[in-house]
Amino acid sequence: MELTFRTATPAERLYSASQSMQLKGQTGCVGHLRAGTGMDAQGFLKTWQSHRQDLDTAEFQAEFESVLNALVCDGQYGGFLKSRDAMRDFCQEHPESGFDDGFAFGFRADTAQYSYLIRLNPYKEEENLSLYCYRQNSLDRHMKQAEKGIRFITPHYEEKFRIADGDMIRIRCPDGRQLDRECRYIDDCHVEVGKGWDNLYHICQFAEMMERNGNTVIPLRNSLPLICYGKVPEKRAIVMFERGFDGYRSASYVTKGRTSQKLVDELNSGMGVSKAQAAAMLAGATQGWATPAADPKNYDEQGQPIKPRRPDRGDAR
Repeated sequence: MELTFRTATPAERLYSASQSMQLKGQTGCVGHLRAGTGMDAQGFLKTWQSHRQDLDTAEFQAEFESVLNALVCDGQYGGFLKSRDAMRDFCQEHPESGFDDGFAFGFRADTAQYSYLIRLNPYKEEENLSLYCYRQNSLDRHMKQAEKGIRFITPHYEEKFRIADGDMIRIRCPDGRQLDRECRYIDDCHVEVGKGWDNLYHICQFAEMMERNGNTVIPLRNSLPLICYGKVPEKRAIVMFERGFDGYRSASYVTKGRTSQKLVDELNSGMGVSKAQAAAMLAGATQGWATPAADPKNYDEQGQPIKPRRPDRGDAR
């Protein structure tokens, strides 16, 4: 059996957890397996749940059993399903696969027809493994479409902003409440906002509902840090920005012979915040989080705005 195995991308990690009925259908989700160790932390206790009876065939189950055996016994895949200790050692050897603050690790295995999205939680007492099985062509087709991002528009179809699949929005209500909701791409005109049976919206329907209720919506991009430091023209001191909040707070730091900008760069670098992210945070806090300037993809490595490319005029004179 041909099996390719690698670290899952951030986008692929979204599919190593429970999906809605809409996403299960579009991605060809056959079913999922959950497993946890027993009291001896050696063998895994497994449970299988089928999602598509038409896809959960005897042929698939035979291949799935072969994949599981390979992940237990074949050394080239690390043998991480032998025990929780083996899983923990394997994850420590692949720190690039970590997410959720290093408590979860994501991988993807592919055969000719199926894809297996794997989430490992070696530090949990229970449920150390989630493995979701997909028809590969359906999953890849949907993920390619999702790369376009999720559009948020006005009721008149004017685009306000886009977010990546799996990013969050903040709904600001007239009574002062703020509701943060994860969003999932369904297709170009439909989005899931949060969890629940009634969370599927046409993007225009969602825009009309927000306007009718007097709510405003801003993006909470995963590509932005939760906090960072910076400088604003009207204040000489260093300030702190928080993702999704307007304005800033003063931050008291002693420069000790360094320029305040150099200290800002050092503080941000120590938290893993790039100059592009810092520039986008400044723009979001002072210009609004829905503005294109609040998206780090619009800056270069030095935090300078990327100029739009001029149209190719060919040989025209």
